[in-house]
Amino acid sequence: MSAFDTLVTEAAGRPFAAIVGWPVELSRSPALHGYWLKQHKANGHYGRLPVEPKREALEALVAFLKRTPNARGCNLTLPHKIKIMSLLDRIDPVAQRIGAVNTVVKQKDGTLEGRNTDGFGFLAHLMHEAPQWSATAGPVLVLGAGGAARAVIASLVDAGVPEVRLVNRTRATAVELGVAFTPKGGQRVVVGSWDDRSSLTKGTTLLVNTTSLGMKGQPPLDIDLALLPKAAVVYDIVYAPLETPLLAAARARGNPCVDGLGMLLHQGRPGFEAWFGPKVDVSAEQRRAVAADLGAK
Repeated sequence: MSAFDTLVTEAAGRPFAAIVGWPVELSRSPALHGYWLKQHKANGHYGRLPVEPKREALEALVAFLKRTPNARGCNLTLPHKIKIMSLLDRIDPVAQRIGAVNTVVKQKDGTLEGRNTDGFGFLAHLMHEAPQWSATAGPVLVLGAGGAARAVIASLVDAGVPEVRLVNRTRATAVELGVAFTPKGGQRVVVGSWDDRSSLTKGTTLLVNTTSLGMKGQPPLDIDLALLPKAAVVYDIVYAPLETPLLAAARARGNPCVDGLGMLLHQGRPGFEAWFGPKVDVSAEQRRAVAADLGAK
């Protein structure tokens, strides 16, 4: 039985969506959406759908969503957020600007629209966990230049951050992203060297890790926080583990910390509402439930 057939069987005729990735086992999106489905007694199912990083596999995914009557769409995680875009019928303006899609919504006419809710989730969680942080207060350092970084930088620029310092292990990727998100006048994205990442923390109000470094199965992020202001917020979008080595080091020196689980929770809200109907909020109880599913304490 194919992964598509398995998902259809699990849905048992109910409207369904799924998290699509390769691999996809670590994703906690099923626990997130499952919580809302149960809370609102909604008629729906949310599952996992492993799809290989090949164009023909993504084409099969698109065909599956279109031909299956009760399919409502999907979320996308690594490595599909950019490559899916050319296969969709339309991309909304936010996702187009970011250059990546994390949410696909099937329209009433059967067409597929790509959206990006990562920036929304990032900023909503940051403002909830660190309300003292001000976008206009000073520079922000962002580590990484993948799909998630694009959403993070777009949200920071739109919020009014005066300077985004961007570093990535592959400099060319960071330069490309920096050019894309440097508007005329005022706000700007400055690309630095990966080797200078520790010194670039000086004078920042926020440090954001969007790389996979520190994730379960990956090496830790090697960065010296000695020059980072004590009031600066440290935000790691990795959520497996919930307490990454970066957050542990920042917390030990007294910096306010924001983990990646809340971003996951908040970015899921627009997709759930589009697929299943009910308006939803993120709650402390839900966070505990998803953290328990993650194996966190």
